[in-house]
Amino acid sequence: MNTISHQLEDTVEQESKLKPKLPKNYKVILLNDDYTPMEFVVDVIQKVFRKTHDEATKIMLQIHTEGIGICGIYPLEIAETKMNQVLNLSKESQHPLQCIIEKI
Repeated sequence: MNTISHQLEDTVEQESKLKPKLPKNYKVILLNDDYTPMEFVVDVIQKVFRKTHDEATKIMLQIHTEGIGICGIYPLEIAETKMNQVLNLSKESQHPLQCIIEKI
């Protein structure tokens, strides 16, 4: 019995040393272009990233002045989904707005 309880203690100790790995995060980034209306960009940011009008406007202005704007940071699957939502909305509205994801 002593050997079994000792093995159990070793197993529990080994398991407690293992820490679960957190998923890698990705930035979802919108890119500036000369054709997509600013109002459309604000609307997309509000819809896809659930930002307020003021937050979306601030991100849109950053995109306009700096060329890119980070709309959010998410695990890979969520970042890919958000990127695809942006690209689909842009395509449906016939705008060239581009969205990429970048590993942090």
